[in-house]
Order: sequence, then C-alpha cells, then structure tokens
Amino acid sequence: MDISVVVPLYNEAESLPELAEWIERVMDENKFTYEVLFINDGSTDNSWEVIKDLNSRNPHLKGISFRRNYGKSPALNTGFERAQGNVIITMDADLQDSPDEIPELYRMITQDGYDLVSGWKKKRYDPLSKTIPTKLFNATARRVSGIHNLHDFNCGLKAYRKEVVKHIEVYGDMHRYVPYLAKNAGFNRIGEKEVKHRARKYGTTKFGLDRFVNGYLDLLTLWFQAKFGVKPMHFFGLLGSLMFLLGFIAVIVVGALKLYNMYSGNSYRLVTESPYFYLSLTSMLLGTQLFLTGFLGELIIRHSNDRNHYEIGDETPDATAIEARRRVNDLPKTTIVENEKNAIEAQ
Repeated sequence: MDISVVVPLYNEAESLPELAEWIERVMDENKFTYEVLFINDGSTDNSWEVIKDLNSRNPHLKGISFRRNYGKSPALNTGFERAQGNVIITMDADLQDSPDEIPELYRMITQDGYDLVSGWKKKRYDPLSKTIPTKLFNATARRVSGIHNLHDFNCGLKAYRKEVVKHIEVYGDMHRYVPYLAKNAGFNRIGEKEVKHRARKYGTTKFGLDRFVNGYLDLLTLWFQAKFGVKPMHFFGLLGSLMFLLGFIAVIVVGALKLYNMYSGNSYRLVTESPYFYLSLTSMLLGTQLFLTGFLGELIIRHSNDRNHYEIGDETPDATAIEARRRVNDLPKTTIVENEKNAIEAQ
C-alpha cells in the first residue's frame, strides 16, 4: 500500500464528507493505493455516524472511535499503530490542511529520501492572539531540539516514512514534537514543505491558549529525557555534588572565621547566629537529596525492561543464514522438491 492518511478528529462531522471526497479524488488522480484512518477522539456530535457512512460507501475509508476524549497525541499514536502504508500522511479534519499537498509530500519521502517532512503554513489565517505565540513557540522549539530547518513544529500536515512511525511513541501532548521524537529515535533526515493554510470552514478551534504553556513544559520534558533520561546521575549527581561541596566549604569558612576572631580577641557571634550557617546547611541537604535522586533514578533504569533497548537501523546478513541458503541453492532441484514433499506429508 502506498499511503495511509491518519486524520485525528473531535466534533468535525460537518467537514468529514468534504474532506473524504477531496482525499479520494487526489488518490484516484495519482493512482495511489491507500487507506484513510479517521480517529474519532470521543466526539460528542455525530462524527462517528458520518465515518461509518463513509466506510459503507468506500472501504478505503476506515474509522476508529475512542470511548471518550483522550487528545490528539493518543489519536495519532493509535493511527500510527494501525497504518499499513509505506508513507503515512497526517492531517487535521477541519479542512485547513489541503489534500492536494499529498502527492508532493509522498514524492519527498519516496524519492528525495526524507524520513519526515513537516508542513509550513507560512501564510496563516489565524488571529494575532494565536500567530504571535506560535512564532515564539516555534523559535524556542528550534533552539532546544536542534532542528533549525523547521518553521512550524505544530503543523498537522506531515509525511512520514513507515519505519519512523513504527519506532516512536506519541503520548500526552507530544504531537507538537513528533519531529523531535523522530530525531531522538535516530531519524535525522527531516525536511519541510511550504503548504497552504486554509481558513476554517466549519465549527471552531478545539485548542486554547493553555496549549502554549503545556507545550513549553512538554518541550522541557523531552529535552531532559533526551539528554539525561538514560543517565540521570549525570544531571542530579553532578548538581547535587556541587551544591553539597559549596555548602560544605561555606560551613568551614563560617567556622574558621569564628575561630580566627576568638583567638584574635575580636568580637564574634555564635555559629548558629549566622544566616550563612543555615544557608550552608540547606545547600548541603539539597545537594544530598539531589544526589540520592540521581542514584534512585539509576536504580530504576537498571531494573527497567527497556534499559538495553536501542533503535537498530540496519544489520548485515547472518553468516549462518547465508551458508544455509548457499547449501540449499547447491542442492539439485529434484532434492529440494523431494524435501518439500516430505515436509507436507509430515504435516
């Protein structure tokens, strides 16, 4: 199968028939073999009834319905698990993404060799209250992720090589950072295509301003996991050790100053009357706690089932398998047929 189109949706019943017809037309014009996976994220309108009606007319249009609203990331992850196409296209169901972009996105994956191609809505039809935070968000995401060639991380219109979506997990609200997830999984050939942004035709947006706050928190989580997720001691242990050392040195300085003033006949205060003494103790306690946090993190990872799970891109053929195939090829054809016949009779 050439293409799987994954469409997460929530209360988009009005736009679905037009979107389905548009996708069908594009696929037929380009003679693609395809499937469209509509992921109904617990819609409260009649979206699921529309999807079932579309499926009865065209079996290429398939649907999955959640019992309740989970969010866009779980919907995408479910679609990725079910997708069978060599290239996976994701798009929103509100008709703001154009299916006419599909052929070029497919070409960039299959011919240009990209692992992932993200859309860039250079000209947007959104209010300033949405476009300005989006620009700030994308600038931060580029710097933190190191993917400097992407202008629009949150664009719903993206294309993936099948291997990419089968090796990443989209959870929480991480759909904004799928390119970053792909990069962390070892897929570095990430491209961008300028796409048309269409004004919303039906309904209203399902996202509020809180997504920008959550987006920054998710970005911080991804950065930390990518940098210290496998070796937490490198972060917590180092920071804890530094804080403990600074606190310990400060305690020695406070005590030394008192002793110096005592033997010099100068006026002095008790160590416990100095605020620096308590700041030093606090620093030592925090340092100890951070160090223990890193140590516990290491223990957890040591007993994790995925502690030695690494993404393998390719592998040379096994020598034993090659030798076995060579021996089979060296056998006379009659012997091979006889062996197959004996195997069938044994069954």
